[in-house]
Amino acid sequence: MSAIVGRFGRRQSLASRVIALTTLAVGLAVALVALAAFLTVRHQLQATMDDSLHRRASVAAGYNPYTFTPSDVPAVLIGASDAEFGYVFADGRQAVTTGHDKGRLRLSEPEYAVARGQSSYSCRTIVSGGTDYRVAAVPTQWKGIAVVVAQSLSSNEAALDRLGWVLFLFGTAGVLAAGFAGWGVARNGLRPVRRLTEAAEEIARTEQLNPIEVEGDDEIARLARAFNAMLAALSASRDRQRQLVADAGHELRTPLTSLRTNLDLLTQADRQGGLSDAGRAELLDDVRFQIEEMTTLIGDLTELAREQPPRVLLEWVDLGEVVERAVQRVRRRAGDVRFDLDLQPWWVSGESAALERAVTNLLDNAAKWSPPQGAVTVSLGDGALEVTDEGAGIAEEDLPYVFDRFYRSPGARTMPGSGLGLAIVRQVAERHGGSVHAGRASSGGAAFSLRLPGAPTIPSAPPSSGSPASGDAGDGLTETSQTTLRTG
Repeated sequence: MSAIVGRFGRRQSLASRVIALTTLAVGLAVALVALAAFLTVRHQLQATMDDSLHRRASVAAGYNPYTFTPSDVPAVLIGASDAEFGYVFADGRQAVTTGHDKGRLRLSEPEYAVARGQSSYSCRTIVSGGTDYRVAAVPTQWKGIAVVVAQSLSSNEAALDRLGWVLFLFGTAGVLAAGFAGWGVARNGLRPVRRLTEAAEEIARTEQLNPIEVEGDDEIARLARAFNAMLAALSASRDRQRQLVADAGHELRTPLTSLRTNLDLLTQADRQGGLSDAGRAELLDDVRFQIEEMTTLIGDLTELAREQPPRVLLEWVDLGEVVERAVQRVRRRAGDVRFDLDLQPWWVSGESAALERAVTNLLDNAAKWSPPQGAVTVSLGDGALEVTDEGAGIAEEDLPYVFDRFYRSPGARTMPGSGLGLAIVRQVAERHGGSVHAGRASSGGAAFSLRLPGAPTIPSAPPSSGSPASGDAGDGLTETSQTTLRTG
């Protein structure tokens, strides 16, 4: 039964459930109050009658039952037209001297016990001729005789019937009023919920992520504010997605156009007799370079498009060894640029491949901007990796944006690159609970500082994937963290 009621309740609207629950609660309260009132009045009426019967029986007990005649009965003993008065004897005889039901009241052991002196008082209900009587018995001065006074309960029962109908009518009116009140509460109280629902449906239909108007400071207003915060986050995510797609399309267009042009030139040259070996080799080298540039760009886009990093097995990584491997890789393609290293051990809990990619991007950026036979200084100490070059440096107006995706300063737009390398550095730093910032070196070139939490010696505890606190050893990757960009 409860399962059926539960399924029925789930199929109803919230307003219907509010009305039903309000009506049910008021109905139960009215029923309990009516029952309590009915029982209280019935008990009070019976107690009043019992007290009256006891007083009248006590007065009658002072009369001599042997000389007493019906004409001697005072009005105080009767007290009502439906009263009975008489005696009961210890041997079982009884004499009813007054009333309409003379001899028809069937007395039994409780009254005989009073006559025999075994009980000092008896008061109970007896049914006679379809009528309920309240019968009280008290002993007299004469041994073996008790006086009995009985009165019909018809008047009490009639009063209780009238009271029952009154309580029923008023209770029914109260339940109906509660139903209307519940309807009013549901209609007015749930109006903000309906507005919020309509706004959400409008957003789902039109995909317009406009904030919802918030009224008041109650739970519904808090829900609306939370919904607005969700809409703001969704709108920002959609804008970033659109920007990423637009920037990716823009950046991919350049190598694709160059690749198509080179292939068209190669096709036309073959139709006209072909190119020289040197020309063909130069053209194929250019095609190979464009393909490598597209491969790098697609890899960078894939890395940055991840909302969360893939699940990896964390390990203790010596950042100094990571820097050495990255320097060896960059040296092979940096030409005559010199790398000066000053590395101290620094153990970081994280992903070796991601860290090496971030360091490689920093070194590639420094080598790209270094002058011929220039020097790139790389130092690592106390968890801070410093990379400086001897190039022209970063303009003050460009410093706040160098880690943004696809950002390229006016001077860098003619040089190879996609503007994603430094964005990947910031993403890796944030995932490892660190930070990165750009500034100017004392030599006038660019200076980059990558800070990661760790320790100078390998900790004995296994690496943890919990949220790190900056500067604490043994901390691991974070899924969300805040990076502070400082301009030097």
